[in-house]
Amino acid sequence: MNTELVRIDGSAGEGGGQILRSALALALATGRPFEITNIRAGRKKPGLLRQHLTAVTAAAAVSGTQAPGARLGAGELRFTPGAIAPGEYRFAVGTAGSTTLVLQTVLPPLLVARGPSTLILEGGTHNPYAPPFDFLAKAFLPLVARMGPQVEAVLERPGFYPAGGGCIRVHVTPAASLGRLDLLERGEIGRTLARAVVSNLPRNIADRELKCVRDLLGWDRESLQVEETASHGPGNLLMLEIESERLTEVFTAFGERSIRAENVGRAAVDEARDYLASGAPVGPHLADQLLLPMAMAGGGSFRTVAPTRHALTNIEVLKKFLEIEVRVEKEGRGVWRIELGAR
Repeated sequence: MNTELVRIDGSAGEGGGQILRSALALALATGRPFEITNIRAGRKKPGLLRQHLTAVTAAAAVSGTQAPGARLGAGELRFTPGAIAPGEYRFAVGTAGSTTLVLQTVLPPLLVARGPSTLILEGGTHNPYAPPFDFLAKAFLPLVARMGPQVEAVLERPGFYPAGGGCIRVHVTPAASLGRLDLLERGEIGRTLARAVVSNLPRNIADRELKCVRDLLGWDRESLQVEETASHGPGNLLMLEIESERLTEVFTAFGERSIRAENVGRAAVDEARDYLASGAPVGPHLADQLLLPMAMAGGGSFRTVAPTRHALTNIEVLKKFLEIEVRVEKEGRGVWRIELGAR
């Protein structure tokens, strides 16, 4: 096993928290220690915020190690992983910080651990700038299952930004190794569903968002659902689910105090339209999520829309820990192919 220290500049590429989370996950999966400087240097508030600190704490807990120097605002960190210890863990972000980003950190190594694990994560479950719970449950985790492991995720309590207070429970049944996954064709579009969720807010916000979907995408009334739920604070989001032969994609837009419901609707519709027009099976956010497990599997491929800066930065982190080659090639108008294989 290669135990050489990996050095990472957290200001590289998009300069956000994904660099740290991917480094933690890969350190756990490979056993390689790393040192990162300039953590989140590309953000307005650089350094570790609470959700990033919780991710570090979680990574240390599942590998039976310590993370000296991990504190709020820290701009550098050295992390030396121990052996992965499957089991039952509870991690609380303590604010509306994203539980799904903490899960993103510890899930990859637990997919190939020696035994099953159960995670209880408390904090935000539906946050802007983080994958919402529904995206992971309906788009990402079913694809992970095709690689061998089984992951059951349950939303026990929603938590919207800024109040938080949500909870998700995740049970992981690992596989001995991850199998290769290839997603090159989407196939025919089957079911479509638009869900407008409101918590402690008027229902007409959801109705206006769904009207936008109906007017701009032409989806019928059976594909439009309002979901009223209870949480610690107000919250609103619109989710568009597109189910095809090979996978399900989910596109999300979040309501905010200063944003009209119609603008929330248009934001989600624009992402879905770009995806549908491309013919590619994998959307931009799912592309980013698939890179790490495919790299752990030793290879995989997918067609997607133009890769985000986030994804391109993630690729560079993967290469620091694994002997992996990643080819990113434009195949046609709006369609790119990303292929991972042994170097």
